[in-house]
Amino acid sequence: MSQPYMFEKPLGLRDTLPRAQQEISRLELIFQRELQRWGYDFIKTPALEYAETIGRASAIADNRLFKFLDAEGHPVVLRPDMTTPIARIAASSLRDAPLPLRLAYTADLYRSQRKEGGHPSEFEQTGAELIGDATPYADVEVISLMMSLLEKSGLASVRLAVGHVGFVNAFFYDLVKDKEIVKRLRNLLYNKNDVGFHEYVASLNLPDNASKRLNTFVDSRRMNNEETLAYIETLVSGSATPVHSYYRNILELIHLLKLDHLESRIDLDITLVPHLSYYTGFVFQGFGGNLGFPVASGGRYDDLLAKFNRPCPATGFGIRLDRLMSAIKIPEDKRAKRKSAVIYNRENAGTAMRFAAEEREKGRAVVLQHADGIDNPDQFEQQFETVNYFLDRTETGE
Repeated sequence: MSQPYMFEKPLGLRDTLPRAQQEISRLELIFQRELQRWGYDFIKTPALEYAETIGRASAIADNRLFKFLDAEGHPVVLRPDMTTPIARIAASSLRDAPLPLRLAYTADLYRSQRKEGGHPSEFEQTGAELIGDATPYADVEVISLMMSLLEKSGLASVRLAVGHVGFVNAFFYDLVKDKEIVKRLRNLLYNKNDVGFHEYVASLNLPDNASKRLNTFVDSRRMNNEETLAYIETLVSGSATPVHSYYRNILELIHLLKLDHLESRIDLDITLVPHLSYYTGFVFQGFGGNLGFPVASGGRYDDLLAKFNRPCPATGFGIRLDRLMSAIKIPEDKRAKRKSAVIYNRENAGTAMRFAAEEREKGRAVVLQHADGIDNPDQFEQQFETVNYFLDRTETGE
């Protein structure tokens, strides 16, 4: 195997240059303040987790995990998500903490990518988890919180698509009575492969009424909210009890969203299903900035904590910072211009240092630079809003 060039990086990994890192830091600060205002406590988990616990429970495909052995020979993975490690913490270190728990994080996640995929293998995500509350009020809280974070980030035209994977599972199973077929139908929905969905339904040799209901279902993604609600009501008639229960949940959520003045920015899409299998109820995706892919996603996962021997309802979301930065219009780079420079020589070093320290105490960003270390004075000085010179016997000049 040929040796990588010295400037190459492993597949899916990338550098973050100063301007992008400044924008990431801005977003992180906005998110931290807003999450704390909503009463969420930040936590941190290790980058390495045991493959037999987090790796298995994460619902990330095995071929997407970075797996290797630790010093003691135990299989470990780089964390592929944060929901599962937080479930571990809620079932162990915070097992005796009163519920509900409101936890938040900003962390790097790792998922192996195929060479032709073009997706990052490492990406940063900010998110929140509300653990211990099974009511639709918890679902509305995390939806509203995610909307607030996206809006405060500067993302334009924020909208959320909202679905209910429990309703989808119950409705499909009611028609086909086979969990593997339900799984295949869900996968076709996730990939938005409507043609493949219709072809697969045709191959199942179902009764005409069942086939018609499935085909009409996948076409419902083109309906507006009122049409979707009316359509869901027609599906409930003659369906099993779980379908009725999930339908009532959807009606209650829409009612609460209206109370929170969010209904105009929500697109109800019952065909929306996530790629992660641990979701059990409402699922949602955040869009904006005229991009065709979601910058945030989340949902309810009431069965996940049972895998850690603490059965408990939960819901949450994650915001992909790399996708968000692609969606928002980053303002002109004025951050560097806000910095000042202090250029000095040997005779004025003490005075320059004191001046820079005083300016920094006032909250200003100051670069202290000896004149002999500057390669191109004109280019160097153009980076700054102001430049203070300590090059002769006078105090300052500008």
